[in-house]
Amino acid sequence: MQTPHHNLTPDSAPIGRKSNDVLARIYPLLGEHGIVPNEVQQQMLASHVKAMVWRSHSGEPLPEVDLSLFEEISPLSLRLAEQVVAWLDHLAYEEAHLLSVHFEVAKENELSSVKGEH
Repeated sequence: MQTPHHNLTPDSAPIGRKSNDVLARIYPLLGEHGIVPNEVQQQMLASHVKAMVWRSHSGEPLPEVDLSLFEEISPLSLRLAEQVVAWLDHLAYEEAHLLSVHFEVAKENELSSVKGEH
């Protein structure tokens, strides 16, 4: 049984380790679908994952999210994000929509390189 961490903060080592563990699972999942985030996208994703891990631990709620803003997100990106959100406890359904934006933007990298855009 794990010991509860009552005095954790978003910058505590256990939060960082859990964030790194989640990221280590995300990159192969994305790679299976040809989605490869660039360096800046990786940094933004890491920041979001750390915040998700913190919310999972702390129970801190998300601000209200208008799901209509995510209508352009592909079903693939949303499905992958839902898988990732399921790895953590106590997260709101809307979390997957927010995470899916990172996947969708990274998915566009591949389309740009195929079209020869920079």
